[in-house]
Formats: sequence, structure tokens, C-alpha cells
Amino acid sequence: MISVITGDIIHSQRFLESNIWIDILKKSFSKLEISEGNWNIYRGDSFQIEIEDVSKALEASVYIKACVMTVKDLNVRMAIGIGEKTFDGENVTESNGTAFVFSGETLENLKAEKFNLKIKSRNKEFDEELNLYFRLSLIAMDNWTTNSAEIVKLYFEHPEKLQKEVAAKLGISQNAVSKRQTRAYLDEILQLNEMYKKKVKAV
Repeated sequence: MISVITGDIIHSQRFLESNIWIDILKKSFSKLEISEGNWNIYRGDSFQIEIEDVSKALEASVYIKACVMTVKDLNVRMAIGIGEKTFDGENVTESNGTAFVFSGETLENLKAEKFNLKIKSRNKEFDEELNLYFRLSLIAMDNWTTNSAEIVKLYFEHPEKLQKEVAAKLGISQNAVSKRQTRAYLDEILQLNEMYKKKVKAV
């Protein structure tokens, strides 16, 4: 069983001259240590990545979202598919299996639902529960400021760093770091990720 994330950039037409998100996505995939054959950016503003460890799919999605939202007015829509890989193509978009089908179909539905993160697997009960939690978490994540997105991005890049070290890196006070993490609902997002990792074992 693997996980596949298919996504597209929201409001990309506002940045067509710079395509700024392409560099952001490539850097985020590199930080996530996704090999080149396991990611692809296509149609200009869409992407697909394969993550073999399904327990890391939500964390990867949150990290990508934080990276994209460090740019004002940019956001991203993503669908996580969990399932099998039955054909291994030369690159991720040529591979096939239920994980790819679930991810691609779910992304298409998200465009109509105007919902920016959803998961699909063979376990309907798991999907319904997690998608409710995702919907609630998006109340916070879709309203991140660029500062909130940056603080979440830095946490996932350096989870071992103390607030004092993050403060020094950003040139702000430790208290300001704490406030930004609170406004980003970082603790709650991390709790959601831990719950996801436990529940996905039963899928």
C-alpha cells in the first residue's frame, strides 16, 4: 500500500508571468526527500507525488501547503489517495493503481466541492472521519497568513529546533514565534497528524 498526493495551485493565473510556485514545489519535494521519479509537475500548475510511507502523507500535504502559502494570495488543493500500485511507470504520472485513481478522482471532485484537502481509500469509515477532521483543520490552514505559513514550514523542516533558535533565524523574539505558532494552530495540526498516523495503520 502506498499514498499518492495529486494537487493543483489555486489562483495560479494571478502569477502566470513568474510561475513562482514551480520553484516552491520543487524545493518542498526535495525537503521531503522524494526522488525525481516519484514526483511530476504538469499542466503548469498541477502536480503528483508518490509517498511510499502512507503514515507521512498528511505531514507532506501540510508541509507543501505551508510552503505554497508563504507567497501571499497563493494556496493549493490536494487529494490523498491510499491504495495499491499495480504498474510502475517511468515517472509517477505514468504509474497506476488504486492509490493513483483515488487521488486523481478525488482532486477532480474537490474543484466542484471547493474543498482543499481530502483523502480516499478503500475504508469508507476512515475516509469519512478523517475528511471531517480535514475540513475543520482547513478553517485554520486556509486562513494562514504568510507569517503563519512560514512558521509551520520551518517547524516541519527543523522539528528539533527550539523556539529560541527559530526566533534567531527569523530575527524576531521567542514570544513572537510562540504567538505565530498559536495563530497557525500548529499544536492542533500536529495532534491531527499523530491521530492520522495511528488510524492509517488500520486501513
